[in-house]
Amino acid sequence: MKKPLVGIIGLGQMGLPMAGNLLAAGHPVLGLDALPVQAQALAGQEGYRAAPDLAAMAAARVVILMLPDSDIVDDVLWNQGLAASLSAGTLVIDMSSSNPTRTHVNAERLEQAGLAFVDAPVSGGVKRAREGKLAIMIGGPDSAVARARPVLEALGTTLVHVGGAGSGHAIKALNNYISASGLLAVAEAMAAAQRFGIDPHVANQVFNASSGKNSATEQKVEQFILSGTYASGFALALMRKDLETALGFMAQMRTPTAFASCCVDIWRDAEAGLPARSDHTAIYRYVQEGG
Repeated sequence: MKKPLVGIIGLGQMGLPMAGNLLAAGHPVLGLDALPVQAQALAGQEGYRAAPDLAAMAAARVVILMLPDSDIVDDVLWNQGLAASLSAGTLVIDMSSSNPTRTHVNAERLEQAGLAFVDAPVSGGVKRAREGKLAIMIGGPDSAVARARPVLEALGTTLVHVGGAGSGHAIKALNNYISASGLLAVAEAMAAAQRFGIDPHVANQVFNASSGKNSATEQKVEQFILSGTYASGFALALMRKDLETALGFMAQMRTPTAFASCCVDIWRDAEAGLPARSDHTAIYRYVQEGG
């Protein structure tokens, strides 16, 4: 059976390998990015063509948004006219790290316009995006999720339907809060160990063999922090934004936010104190320098 044309808007560090995996799975892909050179990065691959503009996305039956935040998602959908240009019944999949409340509003507006919608943010970073092994958190009605699954299965190995529209973005923000707080705790603990004279590589080895093990100790400390590269592919500014989204969501839910508030404050200070466009793993440099 011929697979539907998938449009993907946002061909950055995550979107580009995702587009490649869609092609590898046999989906024809129509790509668009604010930087034309990004849209041409897959030129020559069978099944791929670059879209000249948003209006060209009308040819796609599924359109993926892989954009930095809700402001850009809303601008693309409504101000730049993507929603108005799509054919009735088109499925829009927002895989960005969007605000769950705004996602819920977008779902309602798109449904009123005769379009289907799911939110499907991801976790796993650039490495797992390249491997097609992302964890994908899905929000939306059963019918739309069923349509989205064959596309999303080309991108991830763990697909979880969390709930209604906005649920995927809510759990993604909360997941990133847990991730950011864990990384911050590791950075502070490792800085203290190093100050005492303990080799940080040895300290992390102990963490990984003990109850302190988390995704930072397993996947970030050696690879991006102690290597000195600070190049995981996820910006500190984006992590700070996701933390603020999580904090705002928790406040809306009227649940405790004391620890989340402290975490957000530290990440904001780190962003202000580190060079522009720093990777989120550079939080260790900020902690080492005394905050």
